[in-house]
Amino acid sequence: MTNGHLDIIGRAVKLVDRLVIGVAISEGKGPMFSLEERVEIVREETDHLKAIAEVEVVPFSGLLMHFAREVQAGIIVRGLRAVADFEYEFQMTAMNQQLDREIETVFLMADPRHQAVASRLVKEIAKLGGDVKMFLPSRVEAKLLTKIGRG
Repeated sequence: MTNGHLDIIGRAVKLVDRLVIGVAISEGKGPMFSLEERVEIVREETDHLKAIAEVEVVPFSGLLMHFAREVQAGIIVRGLRAVADFEYEFQMTAMNQQLDREIETVFLMADPRHQAVASRLVKEIAKLGGDVKMFLPSRVEAKLLTKIGRG
């Protein structure tokens, strides 16, 4: 979880009474942390937002739209960093609308400070000995460094 993820979540929680943060299994992306670890990280980093709205962190697999229906979501909030994100998200939104026209997708633009941040790049920087403090919350940084043997 990067500072960019937290920024989008922190802004999304202002738009709704209940925010369900879905943590996908994402085996194809080769995550560094297990699903259970990622869920715990998200819970720790978003706990303070419960003062603003009801916040749940839920692991899921399968189609996002199935998950959205399961948790009775009316909207899906997605973050956009750049044009490349937009192209992918545009296609995904069109497909999702075909699956369920009752669920809207809302996009929040990344804060300019976080537009270039991608978790895979942060992991690579950390593995190669670089400083990742500016990209991650301190607890996440500590867990990442421990995971790669630098903690």
